[in-house]
Parts: sequence; C-alpha cells; structure tokens
Amino acid sequence: MLQVAAAYEETIDPRELRRVLGSFATGVTVVTALDEFGQPRGMTANSFTSVSLQPPLVLVCVATGSLIWQTFARARHFAVNVLSGHQRDLSKRFAERRPDRFEGVEWSPGVTGAPVLDSVLAHLECRRYREVEAGDHMILLGEVVSFDQDIHPPLVFHRGDYAMLAR
Repeated sequence: MLQVAAAYEETIDPRELRRVLGSFATGVTVVTALDEFGQPRGMTANSFTSVSLQPPLVLVCVATGSLIWQTFARARHFAVNVLSGHQRDLSKRFAERRPDRFEGVEWSPGVTGAPVLDSVLAHLECRRYREVEAGDHMILLGEVVSFDQDIHPPLVFHRGDYAMLAR
C-alpha cells in the first residue's frame, strides 16, 4: 500500500487537484465557537455536511495547522451559520487572517452559548460529538441540539468565486 500512496503523491499536483475539487459547488458557512476566554471566534468553511438524522449529526473540517483549530479543539459547543446570498462580505471576513473577525459583526449567543450570526439563512448549534483525524484536517462531528432557518437565497461557492441562487 505504501508504494501506491507514494505513486499518488508523485503524480497529483495539489494545485490542480484543488482546481478540480472547485468544480463541486458548495454552500458557504461560518463555523463559530467561544474560545477559552469566552471570546467569539469563527472561520469560513464550505466543508460542511449532514451525516445522520438519528442521532442528528453534522460535520465540518478544520485545518489542524490553523490558529482557529485550538478554539475548536477545546470548545464543547459550536455553531454552523449557513450564509445567505447577500453575505459574501461576511464569508470573506471570516476567511481572512485578521485578529478580530467579529469586530462590527452582529451576533448573539445561541442556546449553547455558541455565536449565532444575524441574518443567516440557517444555523445549527452543536454539541461536540467526536473528532476524526484526516490528513492535515480534523473532521469535527457535532450533534445538533438547536437550529433555525430563514427564507433567503443561499450563498454558493464554485470554481473560486461566489454566486447566489435565484428563487
């Protein structure tokens, strides 16, 4: 098996793979939690999916080399905020390396205390369920304990750019 893995590493260009993976259109989320000092932290993520209805589980993937990973590694709860089509700037803000991504952002603590952003298409508050190591990321599984939704069109990301679906 190691020889096969080595052959893939030699033939797969990570930039080209990223371009191909970008062909898959995704929704855009901002995943949030409180850090060890009770301060809100968050990151833009399109690696989010439903896993199970019984129990109600979702997952997000977080790069273990990122500064935000330490917040999620310690948090007992987190929120997945599904962005609306009009929230492109919010997605960009939470994707940037900046010291306080929440500065000027309207949010409120959800039932778990996790930050829920205002005017999102939907949000799911989760209790940490499990984490699974996967390469340079951790798959963070959360059990949904609270959720809500609105009727805005979603924000979509495809081939390196944003789009909004029309209704």
